[in-house]
Formats: sequence, C-alpha cells, structure tokens
Amino acid sequence: MTAIRKRSVSIGGHRTSYSIEDEFQTELTAMAKARGLSLAALIAGIDANRPAEINLSSALRLHVLITLKSAREP
Repeated sequence: MTAIRKRSVSIGGHRTSYSIEDEFQTELTAMAKARGLSLAALIAGIDANRPAEINLSSALRLHVLITLKSAREP
C-alpha cells in the first residue's frame, strides 16, 4: 500500500482537499468511469451523502470499501 496523498477537487464551485492512498484513488476513478461520471461528480455525490461526523477522506474510503464488498456478495 502506498502513502497517503493529499488531492484537490472542485465541489459545488469551491476547492476542497482530501487525503487517500493511490489504491483508493484508482478505485474511485474506475467507479466514476463505470458510472459515466467525472471523478469530481462522484466525489460530490459522496460528499453530499456523508454523515457530518465523517470527514471526506474517510467517506471516500468507506464508499470504495462498501461498493467493492457489495459487488462480491451473491
């Protein structure tokens, strides 16, 4: 696993940053492409639906984990 990297994205017209490992970023990019979304649009959707007590970086990791786990289930 790689080190955590800080990244920036525009959401709702303002720049925000999040910090995740390259592996999570790769999965987010693949998910956005599979859904026909830009990465920023996918992240904006995750951000809009996350509980207030969970930061964006954690919400992104959880989204990847939950999505990959649900794809494995019969």
